[in-house]
Amino acid sequence: MSLISAATSVILAIVLPIVALILGVVGGVMIDRFIQSKKKNDAQKTANKMVEDAISEAKELRKTASAEAKREAQEEIDRKRSELDREIRESKSNIARSEQRIIQREENLDKKEQSLDRKAEELENQRNSLAQKHAAADKLKSELDEANSKIIDEIQKVAHYTKEEAKAHLIDAIRDEAKHDAAKMVREIDAEAKEEADKRAHKLVALAVQRCAVDHSSEITVSTVALPNDEMKGRIIGREGRNIRALETATGCDLIIDDTPEAVVLSCFDPIRREIARIALEKLISDGRIHPGRIEDLVEKAKKEVDVKVKEAGENAMYETDVFGLNPDLVRILGRLRFRTSYGQNVLRHSIEVSALAGIMAAELGADVALAKRGGLLHDIGKALDHEIEGTHVSIGVDVAKKYKESKGVIHCIAAHHNDVEPETIEAIIVQCADAISGARPGARRESLDSYVKRLEKLEEIANGYEGVEKAFAVQAGREVRIIVKPEVIDDVKAMYLSKEIAKQIEQDMQYPGQIKVNVIRETRAVEYAK
Repeated sequence: MSLISAATSVILAIVLPIVALILGVVGGVMIDRFIQSKKKNDAQKTANKMVEDAISEAKELRKTASAEAKREAQEEIDRKRSELDREIRESKSNIARSEQRIIQREENLDKKEQSLDRKAEELENQRNSLAQKHAAADKLKSELDEANSKIIDEIQKVAHYTKEEAKAHLIDAIRDEAKHDAAKMVREIDAEAKEEADKRAHKLVALAVQRCAVDHSSEITVSTVALPNDEMKGRIIGREGRNIRALETATGCDLIIDDTPEAVVLSCFDPIRREIARIALEKLISDGRIHPGRIEDLVEKAKKEVDVKVKEAGENAMYETDVFGLNPDLVRILGRLRFRTSYGQNVLRHSIEVSALAGIMAAELGADVALAKRGGLLHDIGKALDHEIEGTHVSIGVDVAKKYKESKGVIHCIAAHHNDVEPETIEAIIVQCADAISGARPGARRESLDSYVKRLEKLEEIANGYEGVEKAFAVQAGREVRIIVKPEVIDDVKAMYLSKEIAKQIEQDMQYPGQIKVNVIRETRAVEYAK
């Protein structure tokens, strides 16, 4: 019992506070709700009162403000109405103007439409007219084609030409006309180029010639030995001709003893042998002892003397031209040119002059001066051996230069100085020009009467071989050929073309120093008699 009562007391001790707490909470909540409900009712009453006061105040304000608002509203309405009226008036005005423009455009469009209709009608009329004209043209063309065919047939019958022959004839005529036009163009271009080239060439050549002053007269190889008296002729011949035979055998020259007073003529193709014979004969005449043994001794001495002269001549030529480094054997060959002549001109002096002229021109043109001078000095080296070796002096000179290890440039100058090969370097062309200048100096060369006459005849023969040439005359010692042409066959342009063709053929067919002027003369005379 005690335990139950104790447990009961404990439970009560626990439960009672909880119950009391719950009751307190519930009571607090109910009190709070009551207070809140009361505040709410009080607030509702206050709010209702404020609403009623506000309604009454608003009614009062509405009464006082309605009249003013109406007035302001009426004024605003009036202002808006006036603005709208103004805008309406402006819109009406704009609309009226737009309508006016539209009306004008419509009128313009109507006018344009009418104009287009008229133009379309006119075009249609023109089209119809053109169609008619086209039909007429087609008809006319067909008639023309038929007439043309008939005319061609008639022309072929009258002219005895077929269509192909007439075409060929026309082509020939066109070709001639093209040649004519081309010749005119060539003449104009050639005149311009020639004028400029002549100015520079004349200046350059004149400068070179003025700076290289040499003797212009020809040098003739002396082949005549003077005798103190005519008795010396018998001593030279000797008993039964033994002396003259010994001299001819030792020198290889022919002695011609004729009626010429106090003179003996030496004849030999080799100038060195002729010089040896001349020296030996002069020594024999001076010594007075003429017999075969003495002749042989003096001929040997003359050979040695000529060898010395040859060497000295070659060395002097080197020093005079400032060309050094030549092979000693080549120097001796060069010296032999002292006793060689070409058309009466001493070949060694000619070579020295060519070297000097080539050096001057090369310096002016900016070319290789040393090469030009060396090529000029050696260009005729083959003439020293052309009596001993077969071939032209050009080919012999090329072989000699190759043998003594001359440069390719020098060899080319030798090979090209007579156009045996086409010149490929400016130095070769310079040597050509210097060679021509040296050979063309007044009095520098002479030629035999026979070759001179043949050259003149050849010039006239070449000129007379062209169609339209009436007569040809070689004048100025063969330096100019004057050609008179038939004016009805050759016109002015063809005359210029003819001069070029003749000049080309002369260059191809002839060899000559300097240059030859080809002068074509065309003259037309109109003659009438008054009766």
